[in-house]
Amino acid sequence: MRSQTVQKIVNEIFPKIEKHYGYSKFIPECSPYVELHHNIYERLSGESCEDTDGEQSPHAEFDRIDNSIVLYYPNMVSRKHIIQTLIHEYQHYLQSPVWMERYYNMGYDYNNHPYEVQAYNEEKNWILFK
Repeated sequence: MRSQTVQKIVNEIFPKIEKHYGYSKFIPECSPYVELHHNIYERLSGESCEDTDGEQSPHAEFDRIDNSIVLYYPNMVSRKHIIQTLIHEYQHYLQSPVWMERYYNMGYDYNNHPYEVQAYNEEKNWILFK
């Protein structure tokens, strides 16, 4: 998808997600900022990498340090996907950073981490925001 299309959907939907889920008790000052990038390489290096294969870039991530949700817009395939991704990453904003790390230290991986499972399960509520 084009960045303008993704941004338009974010502008429409994200305030509804914020209102529905509220603020995190771990970062109560404000909800996350949503930013768009072409891919993770461009974001981390600061250099334009639009010719880099987007298949190796994640769809999105929550950056706790910056309190931001980063969407890699070429990986967004539909309005539904954007909404589900925003919901998923917003769940990470709401979750405990201590327990996020603790679960990994306990041996959970991305596929069975309780916070990832919870975030994926919450995506079914995308219908509330369409």
